[in-house]
Amino acid sequence: MREKLLEVLAEPETGHPLQLVARKGSAGVVEDGELQCVACGRSYPIVRGIPRFVPDEGYASSFGMQWNRFRAVQVDSLTGHTHSQRRFDEEAGWDESMLKDRWVLDGGCGAGRFAEVVAARGPNMVALDFSSAVDAAAQTLARFPNVDIVQGNLLCPPFRRDSFDFAYSIGVAQHTPDPGLVVENVVRCVKRGGQFCFSIYARRPWTKLNTKYLIRPITRRMDQMALLRAIEMVMPVAFPLTDRLYRLPILGRLAQFTIPIATYVDREDFDDRQRYEEAILDTFDMLSPRYDSPMTWQEVKAAFTRSEASSWTFKNRVPINVVGVR
Repeated sequence: MREKLLEVLAEPETGHPLQLVARKGSAGVVEDGELQCVACGRSYPIVRGIPRFVPDEGYASSFGMQWNRFRAVQVDSLTGHTHSQRRFDEEAGWDESMLKDRWVLDGGCGAGRFAEVVAARGPNMVALDFSSAVDAAAQTLARFPNVDIVQGNLLCPPFRRDSFDFAYSIGVAQHTPDPGLVVENVVRCVKRGGQFCFSIYARRPWTKLNTKYLIRPITRRMDQMALLRAIEMVMPVAFPLTDRLYRLPILGRLAQFTIPIATYVDREDFDDRQRYEEAILDTFDMLSPRYDSPMTWQEVKAAFTRSEASSWTFKNRVPINVVGVR
C-alpha cells in the first residue's frame, strides 16, 4: 500500500479519515501495518501490502476461490491476447490521455483483468475486491507502482465520497446482496464532474427461466470444490457438444438458454485450450455465486438518480452497459 492511498481511504462505517499507526515498509510503501480511524478508533490490518477492511470473504468466497484458481485465464498479459483491453475500451472508452495521474477505482477487480489494462495508462489505480481475489490481483498487478489493492465491501466502501476521477464496476453489482446500493456507492465515490462506467446483467421477464437460475438453488449451496470437480468431470463431453451446438442459427441461441455451460464460440482469438479453461471458469462463475440478481435498466437509472449523478448514457440495455458523469 502506498501512503498516498490515505488521500482516498476512509473508515467504512463513519467516513472519517484513517491514519497509519503501525507500519513496516520503505519509500512510502507499507507492506504490513495497521490503519486506524482518527475519530472512532477502529483499526484495520494491512497484510502483504493490502488494507483489509473485511474480516472474511463472506458471500463472495466462491469468487476468491475461482480467481485464485483461474487467475491466468482472462488476464491479457498471461493469455497473450487483448480481449480484456478491447472489452474495457468498448464499455468505458477511457484512454491514457484521460486517465494518466488521475484517481481511478475498479469496483470488484477479481484477478485484475481490467485493472491491468487501466494501470498501464498511468493513473493512481485502486483495485478493490471483497474476496481473497485481491491476492490474485496482487500478483497480476505487481509490476505497477501506481496501483493499490484494497479488500473491502462495495456495500460499505472504505473510501471518501467524491474522491475518484473515474470509477468502473464491470460484471460485479449483480453478485452482491444489494446491486442498486452498489451502483449508488460507486457513483458517490466519484468527484463531481468525474466519470463512471458499469456493466451489469440485464433482467427481462424471461431471464429467470434460464436453466442456470433453475439449478442455482442447488449448485450455490454445494461445496465449492465439489462443484468445480463436477464441472471439470462433465466438461470433456460438454465442451465439444456445446461448441458445435451453440454455433447453430436459432437453435444455438435456444441451447445457450437451456444448457448451463459457458462455452464462448465467438472467442476467436483464444485457442481451444484457452477456451476450454474459460468454459470451466465461467460455468463455475454462473453456478457458484451466492447472489445472481440481474437488474433492469430502469433500476440502474433509479440508482443514478439517488446518487445524484448528473448524466448517463446506456450503450446497451441487454446486457446493461452504461457510462455517465457524476
